[in-house]
Amino acid sequence: MIKAANKAVNQADFMLMKQQGKKIAMITAYDYATAKCVAATEMDIILVGDSLGMVVLGYEDTLQVKMEDIISHAAAVRRGAPEAFIIADMPYLSYHLGDEAAKANAAALIVKGKANAVKLEGGSASRLAAIRAIVDIEIPVCAHLGLTPQSVHRFGGYKVQGKSPEEHEELLVQAQEVQRAGAFMLVLEGIPEQLGKEISEALSIPTIGIGAGRFTDGQVLVYHDLLGYNAQLPKFVKRYAELQKLSSEAIQAYLQEVKDGIFPSQEHTYYPIDKL
Repeated sequence: MIKAANKAVNQADFMLMKQQGKKIAMITAYDYATAKCVAATEMDIILVGDSLGMVVLGYEDTLQVKMEDIISHAAAVRRGAPEAFIIADMPYLSYHLGDEAAKANAAALIVKGKANAVKLEGGSASRLAAIRAIVDIEIPVCAHLGLTPQSVHRFGGYKVQGKSPEEHEELLVQAQEVQRAGAFMLVLEGIPEQLGKEISEALSIPTIGIGAGRFTDGQVLVYHDLLGYNAQLPKFVKRYAELQKLSSEAIQAYLQEVKDGIFPSQEHTYYPIDKL
C-alpha cells in the first residue's frame, strides 16, 4: 500500500493500484487533530467531505455547507497531514451555476484549501461540462454517482439508487461519461453491489465505494461513523471503536473530580503553595 503519510502521491499512483488490483482506502477528516491521526497511518486518501455539515457543524443535510467552510477545514487538514493526498468536496451550488464559477471555486479549494483534487456530484450534461472545465485548468476531479447527498430533496431522502433496470443502465452510462469528461476517480454511493461491480469493471479509472458493495476498487467511510460518534448508522458502515462513549466517560470523570475537589491535585499545579 502507498504510504500517504510518508510519500506524496498522485493520480497515476491510484490508477496503478487499480491495475494491480490493490484496494484504495479513503477516510474523511475535517480538522487538524483528526488529520494528524490519519497521517500517522498508511491511509491512501483523505476526503474533506461536505458531510462535515452534518457530523461537525450540526446541519440536517449537506446543503448548508458553504465554500468558506470547505476551504477552512481543508486547510486545517492539510496542516495536520502535510503529505497526504487530499480531495475536497465542492459544496452545493459551487459548481451548478456555470463553468466559470465552477472553475473559480475549484481553484479556491486548491489554492486556499490546499487540496490536491476536488469532488463533485452527478452525471448530467451540466455536471459533465463542469468536470471538463475544471480538468481543463489542470485541477483533478473525482466524480460521485449513485446516492448523491446534494440531491437528497430530488431523491426524496437517502435512498439506494440504481435498483431498477432503467436506473441501473443510466448510472452505468453516466459512469462512462464522467470518465470521458476527465474524472480521475469515481465515488459510488448507495447502489446495488452488482452495479458497483459492473461499473468498476467497465472503467479504467478507480472506483471508491460507500455502500456500493465489495467489488469497487476502494472504500471510503466517514471518520465519525467508523469511530462511533454517530448513534444511527447506515447498514454499510462498520464501527471500529466507540469513542463517543469513551469521551463522555472521560469528561464525566473529570467533572466528578472537579466537583469532589480531587482535580487539580498538587502534581497538576504549576507552583504549589508549599513551594512559596
